[in-house]
Amino acid sequence: MVEKIIAACDGASKGNPGPAAWAWVIGRADGAIDRWEAGPLGRATNNVAELTALERLLEALDPAVPAEVRMDSQYAMKAVTTWLPGWRRKGWKTAAGTPVANKDLVVRIDTLLTGRDVDFVYVPAHQVDGDPLNDAADRAASHSARTQEPLASEGGAELPPAEPAARASTPRPRSSAPRRGSASAGGGSARRTRPSGGTLNAKFPGRCRCGRAYDKGETIAKNADGWGHPTCV
Repeated sequence: MVEKIIAACDGASKGNPGPAAWAWVIGRADGAIDRWEAGPLGRATNNVAELTALERLLEALDPAVPAEVRMDSQYAMKAVTTWLPGWRRKGWKTAAGTPVANKDLVVRIDTLLTGRDVDFVYVPAHQVDGDPLNDAADRAASHSARTQEPLASEGGAELPPAEPAARASTPRPRSSAPRRGSASAGGGSARRTRPSGGTLNAKFPGRCRCGRAYDKGETIAKNADGWGHPTCV
C-alpha cells in the first residue's frame, strides 16, 4: 500500500493587494518537514497567492501518490472542494453568470487534480497548538512576500522564523478639560465625531496587516495597507 503524502500550502499578501508570495511544505503526519519551497508574486491579492500556492504544490507532488493537503484559506478550500464542479459545468461562470475570479488559476488546478487522489483538510491559521506544516508554509510565504525573494529547502535555506505580531499603539492620555463647543463647556450640544473609515462584512477570507487572518462575514475596516481588523486600523 502506497503511503499518503502529507502536505500544506499557504499564500500571503502584505496589503491585499500588495507584495505577495506562495509556499508549500511536504512533511509527515507527526509534523516533521521533508522539503519546502516559497516564491514571490510581486503585487497580488491574498486569494491569488493562496491559489498559486496550491497550484505549485500540486505541480511538485507525484500525481500517482495519494496526498493530504492542509490549507487555512476557506476561499481556496471551497473553490476546489465545493464551487469548482459547478463552475466547470457552467463554462467557468458563477451561479450569478459572472466570470469566475482568478479563472486561469482555477482551471489549472482543476487540470492538475484530474485523476488524482487528493484529500483537502482545513486547518485554522495562527493557532498556539496549530498544524505545524501549515505554520511552516505560512512563515515561508510571509517571508517571501516581504522580501520578494524565493526560498527552498533544496537550496539549503532554513525555514524563516515566525514574524512578530504587530504591536498595538500606546493610547494617548486624554485630557479631562472639556473641548471647545462641547455641552460641558457651555457651548450647546456636543458634536459627534464621525470615524474616518467605515466597516463592512468581508466577502471573502483574507489576511490583515497584523498577519492574522479574517473570515468571510467578519467585520473589517479599511486601513493604509488594505482591509483588516478594525482594531488594526
